[in-house]
Amino acid sequence: MADDVLIYGSYGYTGALVVERAAEAGLSPTLAGRRAEPLERQATDHDLDYRVFTLDRPSVVANRIEEFDAVLNCAGPFSATADALVAACLETGTDYLDITGEIDAFEATAERDRDAEKADVTLLPGVGFDVVPTDCLAAYLAGKLHDATHLRLAIDGLSTFSPGTLKSVVEGLSQGGAARIDGQIETVPPAWKTRRIDLGAGPKPAVTIPWGDVSTAYYSTGIGNIETYAAVPGFAARVMRRTDRLAPLLGTPPVQTALKELVDATVTGPTAAQRALSTTRVWGEVENDDGERVAARLELPDTYDFTARTACEVVRQVLDGEVESGFQTPASAFGADFVLDFDGVLRTDIDG
Repeated sequence: MADDVLIYGSYGYTGALVVERAAEAGLSPTLAGRRAEPLERQATDHDLDYRVFTLDRPSVVANRIEEFDAVLNCAGPFSATADALVAACLETGTDYLDITGEIDAFEATAERDRDAEKADVTLLPGVGFDVVPTDCLAAYLAGKLHDATHLRLAIDGLSTFSPGTLKSVVEGLSQGGAARIDGQIETVPPAWKTRRIDLGAGPKPAVTIPWGDVSTAYYSTGIGNIETYAAVPGFAARVMRRTDRLAPLLGTPPVQTALKELVDATVTGPTAAQRALSTTRVWGEVENDDGERVAARLELPDTYDFTARTACEVVRQVLDGEVESGFQTPASAFGADFVLDFDGVLRTDIDG
């Protein structure tokens, strides 16, 4: 990948894991971001080239990326970074990838599908844990029940967070929940629905959350009703419902700034030892109008290590010309079984 892919946000928590994985695989991405000091240190550690630039000026962004075949954006929150990089990629004919899980970021990128096809550019967001496993599971289930009208996905194991992930959560505090209803993404209250779901370790309470599949699974499956859940302790559902009253306050610029500064000051992300002990489970179910249901589960290793592995593999395939132009999801680009290409992933059909 020498001089072929630029990793923007390479020195962030997840970006650094992606760079380490790339180095282990003998790849040589060019590193990029807005701060010179951490970039220079990281580039020196890995003997890689780097570029320092912000995303404020479109002409500068286009100038910095035009020599590359692809850009992998690891700089969250993606509400602040994706649009500028996507626009520059369309201008320069550069393929765009990112590791977002933000619904609005997915939707904004999907809206550029026709522009990307005209420019012969691939737009493939969500190439990490958000949303490779859930997207592949959704496509797998849709393939087993072709007339499915409802899709439900759930995740268990989100116990550790990086600074970028938490900043995305902070931005979402003022927006409530989200679900796709009759083909449209609708705002719903936090913890809008609750249910008990067995993700492989016995039934647990789970609540609806605004996971990225509310956007992407629609493009991957065509299913018009999508709910996404996270397993939580019982008390957490009650707390989440109360945040609905605080949404106007939590969305104000002073509160958003203060919360993000608190994240920067206190959150470093899980250690390698913590990641090694982490297991994540994903559950999915589709249902048709006759009440027929098909369900399956995935068991996966740590979300951040998994993101590094999938992101590097997607970059490799995009650079090899194996992905069509236009907006893609992981499942539309690589198929429902793509998630099974990675060590430590187990898919199990659920009877009944």
